[in-house]
Order: sequence, then C-alpha cells, then structure tokens
Amino acid sequence: MNLFFEESGDFKAGAVLSQQGEAYQVEMASGKRTKVKSKDVMLQFASPAPAQLLEDAQVILQDIDLDFLWEVAGEDEFGFAELGTEYFGHAPLPHEAAGLLLRLHSAPIYFYKKGKGRYKAAPLASLQAAQAGLEKKKQQALVQAQYVDELKAGKLPDAFKPLALTLLFRPDKNSIEFKALDAACKELQTTPQRLMLQTGGLASPKDLHYAKFLFEFFPKGSGFPEVTIPTVPKDLPLADVQAFSIDDVTTTEIDDALSVVRLADGSVRVGIHIAAPGLGIKRDDALDAIARHRMSTVYMPGEKITMLPDSLVEAFTLDEGKNCPALSLYATLNPADWSVISTETRAEIVPISANLRHNDLDALVTEEALANNSGEYPHKDDITLLWQWVQVLEQGRMAKRESFGLRPEQNNRVDFNFYVDNDVVTITRRKRGAPLDKIVAELMIFANSTWGKFMADHGVPGIYRAQGGGSGGGGGWAAKMQVRMVTHAAPHQGLGVDQYAWSTSPLRRYTDLVNQWQILACLEHGVTAPLAAPFKPRDADLFAIVSGFDSAYSGYADFQSGMERYWCLRWLAQEEARQVDAVVLKDEILRLVDIPLVIRLPGMPQVARGLQVKLDLLRWDEVDLTVEARLLDIPTAQPAADAEQMDEEEEALLDGMENAADGAEEPVAEGADEAEPAAGDQTAGTPSAAE
Repeated sequence: MNLFFEESGDFKAGAVLSQQGEAYQVEMASGKRTKVKSKDVMLQFASPAPAQLLEDAQVILQDIDLDFLWEVAGEDEFGFAELGTEYFGHAPLPHEAAGLLLRLHSAPIYFYKKGKGRYKAAPLASLQAAQAGLEKKKQQALVQAQYVDELKAGKLPDAFKPLALTLLFRPDKNSIEFKALDAACKELQTTPQRLMLQTGGLASPKDLHYAKFLFEFFPKGSGFPEVTIPTVPKDLPLADVQAFSIDDVTTTEIDDALSVVRLADGSVRVGIHIAAPGLGIKRDDALDAIARHRMSTVYMPGEKITMLPDSLVEAFTLDEGKNCPALSLYATLNPADWSVISTETRAEIVPISANLRHNDLDALVTEEALANNSGEYPHKDDITLLWQWVQVLEQGRMAKRESFGLRPEQNNRVDFNFYVDNDVVTITRRKRGAPLDKIVAELMIFANSTWGKFMADHGVPGIYRAQGGGSGGGGGWAAKMQVRMVTHAAPHQGLGVDQYAWSTSPLRRYTDLVNQWQILACLEHGVTAPLAAPFKPRDADLFAIVSGFDSAYSGYADFQSGMERYWCLRWLAQEEARQVDAVVLKDEILRLVDIPLVIRLPGMPQVARGLQVKLDLLRWDEVDLTVEARLLDIPTAQPAADAEQMDEEEEALLDGMENAADGAEEPVAEGADEAEPAAGDQTAGTPSAAE
C-alpha cells in the first residue's frame, strides 16, 4: 500500500513499511523513511508507484484551468475528492486526485484552506482584488528589473532623482526604488552611497557627507522662518571707548571686541565687549526657540549653518563703524604689575572702531615686533598694552594649573586654517600662541571666569564647563580630566581657573546666550537676581539645555571633524601629494606636517613622539574618509625643537581615540574653541588651552 500525505506543508508519497495504530512507517523513493500520522494521509493507493504518482500529478496540475475550477467549486466548503468527481466527471483516479489537491493548494487567492484536504472558493470581489494585486506586483517587478538594469549601466532612473537622499538616509525598504537599489548594489558588489555617486544621484562625496548631516540634524532644512528683529532698551548708556575686534577674515558673527582706556590716575581700564542678543531675545520667544533648537552654529570648511538668522546676526554683530549693544566687562589694572584692581559689568552701547583681521596683522604683530615696538597697524598701542597684561594672566593660569597637579600648557603646537573657494581648498599652518591669538584667548578666559564667579556670587545658576576632580570610580586619568557641563561653579583645572562659564559667544552658542540672560539679571536685580533670573536655582529646564547642548555640540563637532578630514583628502588630490612628511603623535598615530590629517599606521616601529617621518600615501577614499599609507623613512635624530609636546589631558584624550584606525581626527581638547582669532569660522585645531 502507498500513501499520499502532507508533511510540513508539502505533499509527498511513499510506500508503507508498517502500521502501528494511527501511525505508518513510510519509505519514500529517495530511501528516506518517515513516520506519518493517519490524520495527515490524503490518499491510499496501490498503484502507480509513489514516484510515478507524483510525476503524473504534476501533469494533471498543469492541465487544470483555475478559473474553470473556481466556477465548478461553488460557494460551499468542499473536500478535494468531492470536487474531483465534479471536475473530472468521475471518481478521480489517484494521480488525478493528487494533481487536483496540488492545484488547490497552490492557488490560495482562488481557494481558502479550511482543513486537511478541505477548501472554499474565494468570493468574487476578493478574488478580483487579489488578482489585481498580483498584476500590480508583476508590473512592479518589471519596473524594478528595469531600474536595476539602468543602475547597473551607470544611469540613474528618473524616478530616483527626487528620492536620492531619502533612499540613502531614510529609505522606505518596501519601495521598489529601494529594492532596486539594494539589488543593483548586491550585483555590483558596491554600496548605495557609491552607486549614487557613480550614477549622478549625488554630485560629490562632499554632498554625501553634508546631506547625511542635514538629514540627521536638520531634517526640515537649515533655513530660517521669517523673524522680527527685537529692539533693545533705549536707555542704554553710550560707552566712552573705541573698541576693536580681532577675527579671522571669514568670521561674520563678531561677538567680542576689546578696548583700552588710560585713566588719569595712571591705571588702565580694559574693556571686553560681548555682543548682546540677550537684550533683545527673551526666554521662550520665537527667536529663543530657533536658537535652542540649533544650540550652536555649525562650522565646516567653506560653509557654516548659523544658530541665529542672518538678519538677527547683522543686528547684533559688532561691525565696525556701528554703535552696538553689548555686555561689557571692565577690568581696571595697575600697570606696575598688571594686577586687577577692580572689575565692573555693564550693559551699554559700544562704538566699534575697527574689525581687525588676522590675514592683515599676523605678519606684523609678532612677539619680536611687540618687544621692539616695530611696525605700524591700527590700535598698535592698545594691542601692545594688552599683550603685556595677557602674559601675566597666562602666568597666573599656569600657576593655578600647577596647583592642580598639571604641567604647564605647551605652546609649540600648530593650528590649521581651512579656506575653500570654488571647491579649491587652501590649508594654512598657524603656530599656536601667536600674540593676537593669545590676547583674545586669555581675555575670553578672563571674562568667562569672572562672569562665572559673578553669577555664583549672586546665587544664580549658569552653565559652566568643569574639568578635573571627577569621581574616582574608574576610568583613570582620562575620566578624571573629562570636561563636563554643570549648572554650578566648579574648577576647570585644564584652564587653571576656579570656574568657567561660556559667556563670550552668544551669537553662535546657546549656552552663552543663556548665561548672558543670567548675567544681565544679576546686573539688573542684584541680590534679588535668584528670584528674577530667567532660570531659577535647580531649574529642570536648565539641565535639559545642558543635555541637549552636549548632544548637539558633539554631533556638530564630529561633522566638522569629518568635513575637515574630507578637505584634507581633497587637498591631497589637489596637490597630487604622494610622499609626505608626518609627525608622530603617539605610538602608531601620526599627523601630516602640512595638513591636520591624522593616520594610524598599524605595525609601525616604536618611534619617539614629535619625530618627523616620511610616508608614502598609497590611496585614500573620500567616501569613507580612509587613508592607506606605508612608512618610507625614519630619521635617526631630529632637533628637539621639532618635537610637539602634549600635556596630561591632551595625552589622555589621545589615548581614548578609538576610531583612529580609520584615520580619526586629532582630538580637540577643552579650550580650542575660544581661540577664535586662530580659528575664525573654519579651522581644525589641535588641543589648546584657550576656550
């Protein structure tokens, strides 16, 4: 006896070897034996042989007209044998019954399965809908195949043109466009990003990196809605100063300026004037919502996405020739020893006499020129005086650093500026600690520290940057020296100050705008400031701002590093650089001498830090931002002056570079940001002390 039975959703046939109760031991044509329960048996037959039955059933299956079979079936539930009698006009033979059952089972849109061997014909409306769906899928499959062919031929289908970015960064994986892109990539053994570049869906790797960032951080676009420019109080006094700013040539958000007044008693009053959008923007208004959503200006070589609309920046930036609203910190100094006699904070209108630019002054304002009083340039006497004071400020910070157990900062490192014009990049080296850099950096540190204490003395919370003194619960030196944001005054050991509150860049950082509101409240309300400040002590919203800023600022910094790395690779192609000099940062991590491109070279022999070596650049990739290189030459010795030193926290940060294997950027230690003159709007910097 032979059986035709169902097993795991398939129909099989075999010869019975034995029967025990409700179970059969069956051997199939392949020789495989299996146990079959009687409830799974569809047919018992003596002939033909099981293999022949299956072969004959397939012939019957192919001959059955589904539409006719559906008409014959009627509306009631039926067994397959019953329908066989109706369809064939006689009791079906074993191979006919098996073929009919296979046909019923293979047509689920025509017949709904109701039990073992039992079915019911689908209603006409359901059948028609299912047939339409099948036809649609068939047509979609044809379109998808056409898309795949076009992509493989290097052509972007027209339907892909408005969807290119969506397909890469936020795809609908059920769409035929995504399925076609995925299929083409698998056949070509490439990635969607590279295929989009090859077919013209993206113009360049730069557009790829930029679009990815926008999709993540600016999904609704980076433009601004229409805004109303706020007015500032009309009773602000006019400052009796002629202030000047010092910035990179590309800087448009000029938010700090300086002034020097020599007083009749022989003392000197230095003014640090900060743009004051906080006088016009109020907490929870429309402009605040815009600034809080963005948290910071986003910088990249050649471009930026500002935190505030251009019209508002223009209203508050410290442009030369204008009288600008500002929050000013005045320090009265004794020029005999440059000690600070007193400080005073004012909200006022400040005349801006000049916007000085590094590209005009860097070659003129050197340490040697300042020492010799040589050269002619605007505000020469003021800059000379400030240079004398900031050296004393720096010495005081270094002494404070040492009291925290840290070595003095190293000033023989190099910064790099990026300038992009029509996709041609220029990367220039600037030695850190140049006089103009140091003047601005030290005075911004002084202002941020002084205003941090000002808020703390008034019992008003602010947003502070703190470093050192971390918990001893693990993580070692790097964890202890991790910079963190807190809402109370705490030491910043790396900078060598007792407290440090970002307050000097309110046009481009939301934290600085928040702190400006708090400082203005202290200035206006005095001892009652804790009750009147926009953010009260233990305000949960202030903690939310800290968290949101940390997340956004970190993402922006990663994007800036990635874009700087991209432009470094473009520079290599532009200059046709193959054999290059590099300086050893640590172990297998090197940085090129001419550009801030960091490379990990696995297997490199141990070489002293700061030593220059020669590399052969084998290849680089502007999509995944990787570089392959090999070591050509290691000099036996170099002058000690060529070595680049690191202090403790910079070394700890470098120790934590987990992605250096892919050529990660050098870490930027706490402080690089406020060295605005060195950076301008597009700069890659190595760790610095100036925030």
